[in-house]
Amino acid sequence: MPSDRSEFETPTVLLLAATYALWALGTLLWGHNAVFAVLLTGVAIAQFLSLQHEALHDHPFANPLLNEALVFPALAVFVPYRRFRTTHLQHHHDPALTDPYDDPESNYVDPQVWAKLSTARRFLLRVNNTLLGRIVLGPFLGTWAFVAGDVRLIMRGEPKVLQAWMLNFVGLVPVVIWLTWAAMPIWGYALAIYLAMALLKIRTFLEHRAHESHRARTVVIEDRGPLSLLFLNNNFHVVHHMHPAVAWYKLPKLYAARKAHYLRRNDGYLYRSYVQVFAQYLLRAKDPVPHPVWPVRKDGRDEV
Repeated sequence: MPSDRSEFETPTVLLLAATYALWALGTLLWGHNAVFAVLLTGVAIAQFLSLQHEALHDHPFANPLLNEALVFPALAVFVPYRRFRTTHLQHHHDPALTDPYDDPESNYVDPQVWAKLSTARRFLLRVNNTLLGRIVLGPFLGTWAFVAGDVRLIMRGEPKVLQAWMLNFVGLVPVVIWLTWAAMPIWGYALAIYLAMALLKIRTFLEHRAHESHRARTVVIEDRGPLSLLFLNNNFHVVHHMHPAVAWYKLPKLYAARKAHYLRRNDGYLYRSYVQVFAQYLLRAKDPVPHPVWPVRKDGRDEV
């Protein structure tokens, strides 16, 4: 379902402006209440990353360069926009969802690789497979793996990866200038970034599951609370994967209109709210770390 590109996406533009304002306010509050400053700034960075996700899907404008310009400042520091765009659009190849090699956002490990890991690394990954572990450890483990992987690509001579990071460094300049003026220390801002990543790990924790049919790998969480806004309704994730060109504020209505259809498509992969998700998985894993149905099918034969 293509988006209506004749429509000016006012909600996205207004939310982006409000997010920049919230980020600025959070950093300015450091001298008055450091804890509140970190909380506010962290929430703003998480919202900003959700808006970057909208931008790479061609929102709020049809012009990708204009969308990139709107989210150019590197508020999250370690998330180069063009790398985010490249890897996330690769992730949207649904037949490869959850593939440890071909899905850049997969949290599963090749069973043969898992068998060779040390006891300590297995323990760490098992803890990371609980919701609490994903929130506490996930930002560090995910960022480390992402940056280390990109360093390897740059060392191999991948020019587009290097270009993305160089542009990210340029995007850091206004952030550093602002933080210097606002007097928020680097360590305080680092805590805010970590909080932002931890919040987003709640969203990504169970977005996809291992399943032989790629149509059944993507979740719906019927939540309309604060987390749904923070994630820009990506909790209706199967709807987003089926209609990636549809703006975030249209996803709940689209789901409500064809709920039975989407739940047939994803084989009933459904949670009622994030309260249910926390209750079930805060201290226990939803899935094993080694991919349970490896290798996943990538021939597309189950598309209907």
